[in-house]
Amino acid sequence: MLSSNTFMRAAKSVSPAIKAIPSRTYAQAAGTWASQKVAMSNLEQDKFINYQRIEDNLEIVRKRQVTFLFHHGVFFLCDSSVCILNRPLTLSEKVVYGHLDDAVNQDIVRGESYLKLRPDRVACQDATAQMALLQFMSAGLPSVAVPTTVHCDHLIQAQKSGVPDLARAIDLNKEVYDFLASASAKYNIGFWKPGSGIIHQIILENYAFPGGLMIGTDSHTPNAGGLGMVAIGVGGADAVDVMADIPWELKCPKVIGVNLTGQLNKWASAKDIILKVAGILTVKGGTGAIVEYTGAGVDTLSCTGMGTICNMGAEIGATTSMFPFNDRMGEYLRSTNRGDIAQYAEKFSHNLRADKGAEYDQMIEINLDTLEPHINGPFTPDLATPLSKFKETAIKNDWPTELKVGLIGSCTNSSYEDMARSASLVEQANKHGLKLKSKYTVTPGSEQVRATIERDGIMDTLTNAGGVVLANACGPCIGQWDRQDIKKGEKNSIITSYNRNFTGRNDANPATHAFVASPEIVTALSIAGDLTFNPLTDSLTGADGKPFKLDPPTGDALPQKGYDAGENTYQAPPADRSQVSVAVSPTSNRLQLLKPFEKWNGKDIEGIPILIKVKGKCTTDHISMAGPWLKYRGHLDNISNNMLIGAINIVNGEANKIKNVFTGEFAGVPDTARDYKARGVKWVVVGDENYGEGSSREHAALEPRYLNGAAIIVKSFARIHETNLKKQGMLPLTFANPSDYDLIDPTDKVDVVGLTDFQPGKPLTLRLHKEDGKTQDITLNHTFNEGQIAWFKAGSALNLMREKTA
Repeated sequence: MLSSNTFMRAAKSVSPAIKAIPSRTYAQAAGTWASQKVAMSNLEQDKFINYQRIEDNLEIVRKRQVTFLFHHGVFFLCDSSVCILNRPLTLSEKVVYGHLDDAVNQDIVRGESYLKLRPDRVACQDATAQMALLQFMSAGLPSVAVPTTVHCDHLIQAQKSGVPDLARAIDLNKEVYDFLASASAKYNIGFWKPGSGIIHQIILENYAFPGGLMIGTDSHTPNAGGLGMVAIGVGGADAVDVMADIPWELKCPKVIGVNLTGQLNKWASAKDIILKVAGILTVKGGTGAIVEYTGAGVDTLSCTGMGTICNMGAEIGATTSMFPFNDRMGEYLRSTNRGDIAQYAEKFSHNLRADKGAEYDQMIEINLDTLEPHINGPFTPDLATPLSKFKETAIKNDWPTELKVGLIGSCTNSSYEDMARSASLVEQANKHGLKLKSKYTVTPGSEQVRATIERDGIMDTLTNAGGVVLANACGPCIGQWDRQDIKKGEKNSIITSYNRNFTGRNDANPATHAFVASPEIVTALSIAGDLTFNPLTDSLTGADGKPFKLDPPTGDALPQKGYDAGENTYQAPPADRSQVSVAVSPTSNRLQLLKPFEKWNGKDIEGIPILIKVKGKCTTDHISMAGPWLKYRGHLDNISNNMLIGAINIVNGEANKIKNVFTGEFAGVPDTARDYKARGVKWVVVGDENYGEGSSREHAALEPRYLNGAAIIVKSFARIHETNLKKQGMLPLTFANPSDYDLIDPTDKVDVVGLTDFQPGKPLTLRLHKEDGKTQDITLNHTFNEGQIAWFKAGSALNLMREKTA
């Protein structure tokens, strides 16, 4: 979309009769909200919630009297009666537009405009923070511009149990932790030490607030939507923009409404709502949209339950998910010693809920009265099966019915309520002389949750029955699991309360059938040791030989005695940062200073090979695996050795085995790419639908760029990955006709034509050079705007930033 000034110039050339848009200034606020200084966090007493900005911006966008819209080559003048913002606004629109950098001139059209926004804060987990901080350092700035935190949760491998695993991680990752701690201290960043907990739980407990806008370098950042925040997962380069005081860019989201009526039955939980929604929308149905939950059913859910729903919204590709502010959020804020924020939000609640009559691009209706527990999977989080139909489905599909391991916790389901309800089932089994039949692991979401469930006896209940409490970290959820009970390739089933279950995601075993359910269902099935056990209808046999049925789970949403903070694991930035030094050893295999990528040469791309034509699903786990590779997240050269090693080559149906067009030999994908790079040859990747689905990991874009990739050409992209590719100077392109994917032979040489006249909305051409000498042209679409084209020409967004700050 064009700026209003550009509209005016163009409109005048079309019709001189059109009067100029009067100059506007920001609304002069009466100070109603600005006069109340409420700290964002108890840990940042000098950083205040800015409700005045939301109030001012919304007043501006609601009162804009004249708006020009440019659509299909025609300018439209809309008066105040039909102007796009002269209508009831949804909740997410209020929060997003309330954070506009320039509310006067910003074009706002859902699904079209690129918004420039000013987030309230940034959060980074330790795996992505390494590259984000390395990029920030290379920009040459003295301090972050907005409140920022770093959380050490990804590098702790689950092996034995919490205490020894944490000690081992601190020893193995000392160099990285020291770097993150010193860089945080240097650049005025709050640092959460290893053992603190998972980033999203720490954010919910300490930093999330209703009406805030936050970006985080992890795809499950939307967890904070459980506290009414617009929290969006991004790549590290986006975080660097915000940390460097540059407006953050986001395509104006569409809005999907999910209307909840009724109340959950005794076995169903908040997790089942998002499992149901994932089945409806699939892994890409939420792409480009914010999901808003509405209706009377919202008030029946706990705050942490709402967080669970928003967290797993990442699995439907949504930009984020959120709930309107209500009493349950207020209760949680007060329980976590933030009563002043609760009181402030209550006064501002008119802008923390949707306007009456707000319109949604899509509306989903869910009656909680009839919602039954679901189990999703295997191999994809959107394969949703109601519990009543799961047994027959499992048998029909020959899924292994013996349940090897049940795993509860993670950033999605590790609240006090989750643990308490799970423990209530274990207590019942214990009374009948039973322990957990399957292996069973418990991952507390934070040190606060861990300390509180220990104090209240919940931990003893779970461990006495055979459970193992892991470190307060991501662990098996992201593949940080040294699993020993099966061999790789052995077909087996596990069930988790996590969010993601792609092939090999948890244990690197492609034969593991991983299913996702609520912690209560995971626990019930682990007591039985049977994947097909239905606790609503089936009986267990007690130690006395008598059958019994489990009663529905129970548990408090919040601890009656309040939270126990546990060990203090927070490092505040020092008052004097001038003497802090950040050292990166030139011989390190974990950390590597960045060198700028080369600029575009001003020419079309000609005669380059296809590195790999990918068959089927290709997530960021396929492009840049986690697990053992996490230790190289700060070393671009080393981690590039995992580039696309999980992608399936359409030629032979194998992973990490492609043909080198120069030698004729088959080799690994990164090895072949390095050979092409050494020859000075660029290359492209061809992929399928929703390419780059999954984690926000920026390395899935950095690695192809580093190894000399030029373009990724696919049927469709996942949102975060497409943006990450643009930020690194790559060309994410899509087939105008998705069936053109079938026209491409992996042996083709290709040109990308049209770059010398690269413009927003103007397609490019893919020219195929066949082995028989024939050529064929295919139309490629892109979503680049003018600013993003500048990134491409500069070689990367960071290059452009560096030029501007030099």
